Amino acid sequence: MKMEKKIILGSASPRRRELLSQIGVEFEVRVSGKEEIYKSSIPEEIVKELALMKAENVASELTADERKNMAVLGADTIVVFEGEILGKPADTEEAGRMLAALQGKTHQVYTGTALLVYDTTGNQQVINHAVETKVMVHGMTRDEIDAYIATGEPMDKAGAYGIQGRFAAYIDGIEGDYYNVVGLPVSYIYQKLKEFGFV
Repeated sequence: MKMEKKIILGSASPRRRELLSQIGVEFEVRVSGKEEIYKSSIPEEIVKELALMKAENVASELTADERKNMAVLGADTIVVFEGEILGKPADTEEAGRMLAALQGKTHQVYTGTALLVYDTTGNQQVINHAVETKVMVHGMTRDEIDAYIATGEPMDKAGAYGIQGRFAAYIDGIEGDYYNVVGLPVSYIYQKLKEFGFV
């Protein structure tokens, strides 16, 4: 009897769910409530570390039998501007500060992904990777910033904006993978899943 292969997305992000669904990947969502603390200070390493922690936390809550023939995907995205990490804004004031800083400038978005691939015997392979995309933001007036914050869109997003939402009006250009900025480099993930026979 052939064991069915399963993919688990270890992320609560609706955007990551949408992206995987968009490319026709079937998956389950499981999120671990364990705390994630990173040790690195280099953006690429931070996102790789956090993505791996998320995937490992989810995998640790599964039995050895459940893990067989399974891929667990963890991901984490951060926005970096002039060396400073911009997380999700704590309040509208912080969102305003972040958006004001990004005006007319280029910043970087890093997404780390961790794929824990288990074979039929439960042996694990780890693929830990980070992707960087440069994003150029058009200058905004204070009124435009305030109006954007009033939509509520910036509040659950790193860097206080969503490239796929209303903020699209202020994106002058990007260099790299667009979907990476949304929250998941889907082409990269798809190719890896394909490599291991999950899609």
